Amino acid sequence: MNPNTPLVPSSSPPPARAKWWVMLGVGLGVLMFTLDTSIVNIALPTLVEAFQTTFATVEWVVLSYLLVVTALVLGAARLGDMVGKKRLYLGGLIVFTISSLLCGLSPGVGWLIGFRALQGFGAVMISALGAAIVTEAFPDAERGRALGIIGAVVSLGIALGPTVGGVLIGLWDWRMIFLVNVPIGIFASFVVARNVPANRYPLSSQTFDWMGLVLMTIALISFALGMTHGQEAGFGHPVTLGLLAIAVVGLTLFLRLESKLNAPLIDLFLFRNRQFSLSLLIGILVFIVIAGTIFILPFFLELVLDYPTSHAGLLLAVSPVLGGIVAPFSGNLSDRFGTRIISLIGLILMVMGCLFMSTFHAQMTDLGYIVRVAPFGIGLGMFQSPNNSAIMGSIPPERLGIASGLLSLTRTLGQTTGVPLLGAIFAGMVLTHSTATAVTEAPPQALVAGVQMTLKIAAAILTIAVSIAFLLWRSRRFTSR
Repeated sequence: MNPNTPLVPSSSPPPARAKWWVMLGVGLGVLMFTLDTSIVNIALPTLVEAFQTTFATVEWVVLSYLLVVTALVLGAARLGDMVGKKRLYLGGLIVFTISSLLCGLSPGVGWLIGFRALQGFGAVMISALGAAIVTEAFPDAERGRALGIIGAVVSLGIALGPTVGGVLIGLWDWRMIFLVNVPIGIFASFVVARNVPANRYPLSSQTFDWMGLVLMTIALISFALGMTHGQEAGFGHPVTLGLLAIAVVGLTLFLRLESKLNAPLIDLFLFRNRQFSLSLLIGILVFIVIAGTIFILPFFLELVLDYPTSHAGLLLAVSPVLGGIVAPFSGNLSDRFGTRIISLIGLILMVMGCLFMSTFHAQMTDLGYIVRVAPFGIGLGMFQSPNNSAIMGSIPPERLGIASGLLSLTRTLGQTTGVPLLGAIFAGMVLTHSTATAVTEAPPQALVAGVQMTLKIAAAILTIAVSIAFLLWRSRRFTSR
C-alpha cells in the first residue's frame, strides 16, 4: 500500500481547466481572509488617532473579527456539509465583500467594530470551507499539490498584511485597507459562482445541532477571552480563571451532548482515526509556536537592533515568504513520497530554525537574521501542505466540510494560545534579567535573553510535534508492509 493512498474513496473531480478556476476563486477568498487577519494590526495606532479613542477600544476592531471566526468555524463547516459548500462559501464571500465596504465607510469606531464582526461572519465561511472545496476539486493524486498552493496563499497573506497595510495607509488612509477588498471580492464571487460545482454529498436531511453550536461557541469565546485577559492581567487573575473554567465546562458539556446525538455538530467517531486526530494536534502545536514567534520577534528587531517599523516588517516577511515558496513543492513531494515523511522533515527543520534563532544577539546583521530564520520558514512550508493533505485524506468525503473547519480551528486555537503563552514566557524572562517594570523599558541584553529562552522553549514544543509525527510515520510504514 502506498503511504499516500487515500483511506476513503473520492468523487470524480471537475475537468482540468475548471479545477484551476476553482483554485483561483477559493485562493482569492483565502488571500483576503488572511490579509485582513494581519493587515489591521498595523493600522491600530492610526485608528486611535482618527477616531480620538483609546487603544483598548481599538483592539476590539481585531478581537471582534477573531472571536466571530473562532466561535462559528465549526458551525459553518457543518452547515457546509449539510446545505452545500459552494452555497455557503459564496455567501461568505458576498458578506465579506459588503462588510469590507461598510468598514471602509464607518463613521465611528463603534460602527467599525460592528462591521468587523460582520466581516468575521463572512470570513468564517471562507476559512471553514476553502480546503474542503479544493480537496473535492482535485483528484487524490494532486491533493497535496493543491493544498500546497492554498498553503502558499496563506503564507503570502500573512507576509503581505503589514506591508500592504502600511503602503495603503501611507498612500491614502486607513479606509483603503478595507475598500481594497471590494473589487477582489466581486471578482472572486463571480469565479466561484461560475466554476465551483455543487456539493456532491448533501446531508440536508439531517438536523443542525444548534445546542452543540451554542455550547461550543461559549467554550471557544471563553477560552479566547481568558487567554487574552491572562496575557494582560496574569493567569492567576480571578477573571482569567473564571473564563477558562467556563471554557472547560462548556467543552465538557459539548462532548457529552455530541456523544448522544444522531446528527452531531462534530462526529466524535472521526477522532478514533489516529492519523486524523494526531495530525490536528500537531497543527495546534505548530501554530502555538508560529503565533508566539511572530509576536516576540518585533521586540527584538525594533528594541534591540533598533530597526524602524518598515525595516522590521520586511525582515518579518522572510519566513512566511520562504514558506509560501516551498509549500507547493512540498505538496508535490507528498503526493509522490507520502505525507508523513515530508511533514516530519519540515518539523525537524522548524526545530532547527528555532534553535538557530535562539542564538540571536545584539550585533546581528540582516544576513545573520535571514540565515537563522530560513530553516524555520522552509520547514513550515514543507510541513503545512502534507499535514493538511493527511487530515483531508483520512476522513469520509461527506465529512470534508467539518474536517476543513477543524483544520481552520487548529490555526485559531494555536494562535489564541501561542501569543499569551510564549508572550508571558518572554515577558517573564525579560523582567527576570532586568530591573525594568515593562518589557519595552528593558535593556537590550535582557530582551536578548528573553528571546533566546523563549525560542528554546518553542523548539521544545516543536520537538513534541516531531515525536508525534515520527510515530505516525512509523505506524504508516508498518501497516504498509
